[in-house]
Amino acid sequence: MEAHYQLSDLEFERQFASCELNPSIFNHEAHLRLSWIYINSYGLDEAEKRIQQQLQNYVAALGAKDKYNTTLTIAAVRLVDHFMKKSDIKNFRDFITVFPQLKDDFKSLITSHYSFDIFNSEEAKATFLEPDLEPFIVGDDTI
Repeated sequence: MEAHYQLSDLEFERQFASCELNPSIFNHEAHLRLSWIYINSYGLDEAEKRIQQQLQNYVAALGAKDKYNTTLTIAAVRLVDHFMKKSDIKNFRDFITVFPQLKDDFKSLITSHYSFDIFNSEEAKATFLEPDLEPFIVGDDTI
């Protein structure tokens, strides 16, 4: 079981926002869960803003600013939002079970939108780069 499930959504969000979350439990799935929590709580636009700001604070507190990637962060939030719109699932654990590709095949989801390596691009780390292959259509689908 993923360690982040030991925390309620509220406590997980609180610990992350205050930079108290143990970095050993903040893995890819935990990042997706945070997106899910924020989209449910604040809507997509505010979720994108909060996650960017708080993730930058979190990595700075850990002395790992070089790990932050703006494009990847926003793309992850938009992918989670896309799959959330395909279901009415009320908890993240069930959500990730129904949409395991977010966890298990995330890189393929990303590379279907970008012809270049956003994972290692300095420009993608610094600013959001729109997809050049398949756009993210937020709202009425695509992805």
